[in-house]
Amino acid sequence: MSQPITVWSAPGGPNPFKVVIVCEELGLPYDFKVLPYAKLKSKPYTDINPNGRAPAIQDPNTGLTIWESGAILEYLVETYDKDNKIHYDSLEEKNQQRQYVFFQVSGQGPYFGQAAWFNVFHPNKIAEVQERYNKEVNRVVGVLDEILAQSKSGWLVGDKCTYADLIFIPYNEAITGMIFAQYPGVFNIDEYPHYKKWTAALKERPAVKKGLELMAQVTADAYAGKYQ
Repeated sequence: MSQPITVWSAPGGPNPFKVVIVCEELGLPYDFKVLPYAKLKSKPYTDINPNGRAPAIQDPNTGLTIWESGAILEYLVETYDKDNKIHYDSLEEKNQQRQYVFFQVSGQGPYFGQAAWFNVFHPNKIAEVQERYNKEVNRVVGVLDEILAQSKSGWLVGDKCTYADLIFIPYNEAITGMIFAQYPGVFNIDEYPHYKKWTAALKERPAVKKGLELMAQVTADAYAGKYQ
């Protein structure tokens, strides 16, 4: 592969950085582009992603445009991870990976996102709503902690880190940052020792470090008014 993949992002939100991390893990060149939120909702971007959200990718090497982060990650590993560096092809492990991808995009992402919205951005704090989503964050983390407690390798699937692990890390990082920064008693990572160890191991990976550094930089730039 010689041409970089275009990765479209927005000024905030963890989803595009799942894609960045997987590109970094696989050594794929990519061109990272950030659009203001308003431009995500209109042409020409809606020709790329009709849903008006980020991420989306355009891959000039295959001619494909893909949106939705879970679908993008599956595309990247199926197309470019020929050495099975961060995924398995065997029937059991392949479907285990897929179940965790669906758990992330249907469980972790939406609940963590709503917790962030109602804890940080919603102009009126609604205690009952905050309580609901804060409990769901803890529930999701508890599910992961119980699964990891049964894992001999410390990873979700098999004996290595796969994209099924990597897809969770941008939202994991958001817990102790944006979501609960003003509510220190709501979430205590020490109550989830296996999840804590897993998260720490993920954050030691060079690709994850690069992805999280870029996420922090884009967030800082957004607060500084760069993306207007």
